[in-house]
Amino acid sequence: MDERIQKLIDSAKTKFGLGDYYLETHGFFRNVNIFNETIYTFYMEWFPKHVAKPDDDSNPEGTAVIEFNLHAGKFERAIFVMGKTYAKDGIAFPNMDSNDIIKWIEEETGLIYGNQFQLRRQKEREFYFGGCIDGVAVSPAGLIEVKLDSDGKLTMFSVLGPFPSKNMVIEKTYHLSFEKIEHLAKEQLKLIEFPSDEQKKIIPVYGVEEIFVTNDGRSTIPIELDDPFYVKIDEIIFWDEPINETFERKEIRWIEDIKAEQAFSNEPSPDSFPITKEEQDRCVQAVKDFLRQVYPNDTGKWMLKTLKRNKGYIHAKVRANYRDYRVFQRKLEIIIDANRFQVVNYLDTEMMLQTFDQFQKPDKVTVTKEEAFEKIKELFELKPVYVYDFEQKQYVLCGKLDCQYGVHAAGGEVILLDELI
Repeated sequence: MDERIQKLIDSAKTKFGLGDYYLETHGFFRNVNIFNETIYTFYMEWFPKHVAKPDDDSNPEGTAVIEFNLHAGKFERAIFVMGKTYAKDGIAFPNMDSNDIIKWIEEETGLIYGNQFQLRRQKEREFYFGGCIDGVAVSPAGLIEVKLDSDGKLTMFSVLGPFPSKNMVIEKTYHLSFEKIEHLAKEQLKLIEFPSDEQKKIIPVYGVEEIFVTNDGRSTIPIELDDPFYVKIDEIIFWDEPINETFERKEIRWIEDIKAEQAFSNEPSPDSFPITKEEQDRCVQAVKDFLRQVYPNDTGKWMLKTLKRNKGYIHAKVRANYRDYRVFQRKLEIIIDANRFQVVNYLDTEMMLQTFDQFQKPDKVTVTKEEAFEKIKELFELKPVYVYDFEQKQYVLCGKLDCQYGVHAAGGEVILLDELI
């Protein structure tokens, strides 16, 4: 066995008290983070010696799943399956004191409490921390999770996402107030139709589309739910003739075969490479041919929005070329072989959306946008947050504009949006 791998195995066994465990599997996987850096992770699955191995491929209760981030040189995940641990002389907090846990996290991660992370929520023996910059929230936000059993033994430790250092931050004094950006708040109030599963009814609601506002109040930054490394296409797909052939889905291989030398040399992942103009053109053609084949009568009805690399494939996000007020829109995710530029598989949200066809239609809208805004104006939230600017490659101070409430567009009552979902 590679000496470097053996060192990581021995370190995990000692650190997490796995004397009563045996190593069942191990290997490497890689991901590309928001800074377009390739991150290699060494993973291990340790099985308890005295617990019978299941007949299927599942992990037995008490299995320790350990992950080590080669880029950071630190353990970033330790999960004991079903919250059961057989570790002896492992990591434990018998007093279950949050201060002890915070001190341990600082030692493990090199992060400073209050400067780079803070306690967001505590529930019995579960502790949830979020990334920050001197107490101000960040986006994208790093997360740290710690769980203990009834004896205070560690059953879960997870570090996920970025925790920025000071040299990545453009520090400013926060100047925003709701009064300064009230016009932007009104623009973010949208009429949306929510499907209520409990009421089996479509409910028209004025709700707020959350957004970041720059500290000078002059511009906005949309909140990206996806990572930034996609190519925007925004092209409506037209064709003259369909393709009269049956499309056959092919199995997708998501697991890469990563060698030790790739990992320890930090070989860049293909996912970190840009999609060239030639590749974009070939992807557009592949999407067009697929639509001609699977949706032959839909010329002009689909828009190719974005392309993005993922595990040796290129994912094309396509949505219906129309907008209604529904909160869920018809979408396709088309998966393209990045070498042959042929579609191998796809996902369609149509089946999910069809469940809403049986819902009662929405009541007639009787409330204007101006009336709705006046009803919830005092309920808007504007909180400081440092947002990563992918052009400047630094975190800049913004205000996050949001509202947890909406206005029923037919009845006029103010409602908590979470109760609709």
